[in-house]
Amino acid sequence: MSILSTDDGYQSLLGKISEAYTSGQTRAIQAVNAHITETYWQIGRDIVEFEQGGKVRAEYGKALLANLSHDLTQRHGRGFSRSNLSRFRQFYLAYPICATLTHKLSWTLIVELLKIEDSLERSFYEQQAIREKWAVRELQRQKRTSLFLRLAAGKDKDAILQLANQGQIVAQPADLLRDPYVFEFLKIPEPQHISETDLETRLCDHLQPFLLELGKGFTFVGRQYRITLNNTHYRVDLVFYHRILRCFVLIDLKINEVEHHDIGQMNMYLGYFAAEENTEGDNPPIGIILTRNKDELLVEYATYQMNSQLFVQKYQLYLPDREELRRELELTLQHAEANADSETVRQALPGEMKP
Repeated sequence: MSILSTDDGYQSLLGKISEAYTSGQTRAIQAVNAHITETYWQIGRDIVEFEQGGKVRAEYGKALLANLSHDLTQRHGRGFSRSNLSRFRQFYLAYPICATLTHKLSWTLIVELLKIEDSLERSFYEQQAIREKWAVRELQRQKRTSLFLRLAAGKDKDAILQLANQGQIVAQPADLLRDPYVFEFLKIPEPQHISETDLETRLCDHLQPFLLELGKGFTFVGRQYRITLNNTHYRVDLVFYHRILRCFVLIDLKINEVEHHDIGQMNMYLGYFAAEENTEGDNPPIGIILTRNKDELLVEYATYQMNSQLFVQKYQLYLPDREELRRELELTLQHAEANADSETVRQALPGEMKP
């Protein structure tokens, strides 16, 4: 071991150089990615403008990409397959202005976004990928589990449009919720029955996808977190801390329907954490009971005038029915449009005819 290796000043210098090198590598990769993405966008623009300019007759339109693929491959080698050229063209049509996108998302992420036909849905995943710095696999999973459609469930038109345009903004406890939570990554076949302990163990064994499903900002604190009241020990299944909302998030798992005493118990946990675990700067804790089945009326009565930060949410072990969720979203938007049209007609009527 050299004398320099134990010198504090030398270690500081070593750290600075390593940090500068790593930072430089990251910036270089980002710059290269931005230039590549911008180049693909320009290629797509040139193809579309050529088509729109009428420079190719209709009967040759379908052959354009094939011809370009052949000739560009002859000139530049790989990378100009017909499918790639089709993606470049689609990229330009989906994003006529790409200045902001090229510096924030890699081409592989953009390709995943281009696979989404619905513009509202694509916009949501674009914003979330940027906001939460998703890798490709994370984006693929969120698409597969229909995150946008689950978050849009139960929202009105304005909230759905805001979700699509801005992504999921976590500003209050209700923003954390998903309906339902999806634990397909556990690969538990239906209708297999498992215990609450087994479910908890599996979630902890798959902590990374579990945190991804919970959403941005969650930090794992512990499982079977013990609290003691009057010499009686209780245990919270899972405890997290949310960095954005600056509060503890307590999760209890139920494999059967939630009973009223389960809600009362969670409310007690919240009271304990607020009084005994919170430190200066912490906000009131949030409690989420995750259950396979949920009796809405029982939950409504059991939570009457109770802590507004206590939620009962459903989870499932399989992927949601995407088409059913999409139908619900379309019905919501259609209903909103119908109401808007009705209001427009009402306002257009003479004063004496208005109701």
